[in-house]
Amino acid sequence: MSALETALARLRDAAPAAEQAGLEEPLAEQLNRSGVGFAAVGGTVEQRWLQAIRELQDCIRPLAGSPPVLNEGGVYAGTWIESTGTINTEMLSRFAAETATETFRIYSTHQREDGMIPYKVTADGPGFSQIQIVTPLARSVWNHYQLHSSDESAAAGRDWLQQMYATMARYDEWLMTYRNTRGTGCVEAFSTFDTGHDLSPRFWFVPDRCYQGEATQFDPEAPTIPFLAPDLTANVACQRYYLAKIAAELGEDPTPWEVKAEASVKALFEHCYDPADGTFYDLDAQGKQVKVISDVLLRVLACEIGDARFFAQALERYVMNSAHFLSHYGFTTISLSDPRYDGDHTRNSWAGPVHFLTQLRAPHAFEHHGRPAELMIANRELLSALSAAEHFPQGIDPWSGDAGFTSSYSPSILWMLDTVERMFGVLPLPTGEIAFTGLAPTRLDPSHGGTGKAGVSTAAEAIAYSRTVGGAHYELAADDDQVITYRDGQQHLSFPRGWRVMTERTGKPVAVVGVAARPVTGTLASAEGSLKLTLAPNERVDLSGMRIARRTSPGFVAPRAS
Repeated sequence: MSALETALARLRDAAPAAEQAGLEEPLAEQLNRSGVGFAAVGGTVEQRWLQAIRELQDCIRPLAGSPPVLNEGGVYAGTWIESTGTINTEMLSRFAAETATETFRIYSTHQREDGMIPYKVTADGPGFSQIQIVTPLARSVWNHYQLHSSDESAAAGRDWLQQMYATMARYDEWLMTYRNTRGTGCVEAFSTFDTGHDLSPRFWFVPDRCYQGEATQFDPEAPTIPFLAPDLTANVACQRYYLAKIAAELGEDPTPWEVKAEASVKALFEHCYDPADGTFYDLDAQGKQVKVISDVLLRVLACEIGDARFFAQALERYVMNSAHFLSHYGFTTISLSDPRYDGDHTRNSWAGPVHFLTQLRAPHAFEHHGRPAELMIANRELLSALSAAEHFPQGIDPWSGDAGFTSSYSPSILWMLDTVERMFGVLPLPTGEIAFTGLAPTRLDPSHGGTGKAGVSTAAEAIAYSRTVGGAHYELAADDDQVITYRDGQQHLSFPRGWRVMTERTGKPVAVVGVAARPVTGTLASAEGSLKLTLAPNERVDLSGMRIARRTSPGFVAPRAS
């Protein structure tokens, strides 16, 4: 048998992933319902994927009388709204929908009487000493609802959506009451921990915590706060756009939320954007820009701020530029050119090293603008580094790829699970489509620094992945040249490495996208016929049957070093 056939046979012959990983309830049943499975011939990716599933279980436990919910993991005992309660749970949604529902709900359960959502919930209860918002909760809630509203076991129907909507609407009012003290329409940072930027030079001479441990107060002796914070303002702008979607779904007029969202975007660009530098800065209480080029830009972009042209310029100047954020192992948290950059990955520092939270948030920006090819470049060597590591850390050394601080950390665990599906798996989308992507991990390069461990080769010869979507069981098998998919055991599609095929939930192809960094020529074959194409990076061909209906492309930005 070929390596591809061997991978597929191993996938089909193996025990369910939950059994292989030794899982218990509630995760085992939820994972079994998802139908996910993974096998690889050669390399270390399969072992690390199973380890991720196993350690994910350690991150799921009750908090303050709740049902089992996702915990941040590692040294962080509890759930944090900036990560666990938003982007982490949004990724968990595809693997353990019921646990995701309850993790979102815990923030509604513990909402304060004045409308504030806790920044964390631990076994001791909720915390309210800072806001710590990054990923918009409303988008994560909406995407979870879109995926699971018809699944009774997920308990994410209209009643749940109504509960979360009321919670988020009250919190929006709280933010405008207590975090708009300067009357600009921007959301203000009172402390370092309001954005979760521990040890970042962005917040030098700013208190770590809000005054007297209360998020409505800032230290009156600190001369530079409140900051008009671009990432907090972008969060609320994006939050309001998705609250509009939720309002419409619930039969309300979305217009008021849309108007508020536009006002937030206007305030963001008026007060925090520097057109000469092409990035966003805090504006301190003295009216001065806090000129630290940080992952604030990445956070704003992940909140879907800016059009296609704006995003392309940001990629060209900063994001895909190794003089700023693009390291060999993912995106740094401070520009590599900033003299305050510190790459120490052995502690919880946002002063430079690659953080898995940054990587987990990044797909929203790239996929929103139809640019998966750049994302695949940024992820590939990081996948090699994590596949060679022995634990799931908070961060990575951008120079060597060595794993850093803490272990069993849910953002890196979920990044692993998401990246496998996004690069060479079966990815169900909130739009109702399914993405089958063909960049098997056959070209992982262990030659740089810490990933070049003696006797460790991360690359596989071939892989196979499975997932159940809409009652149909899909399998994807791929090697270094080709991809073959199956639907309920019958061959479904075939296409070359470097493409992503989008289908309806019925499995019918609706589009093909170039995800490789160079043009790829090949043939898409399905039960409806075949179509020969050449696809440039990020080029999308929409299909009508097996005919070309439309070609579009946002262009492509290759890594640069200047």
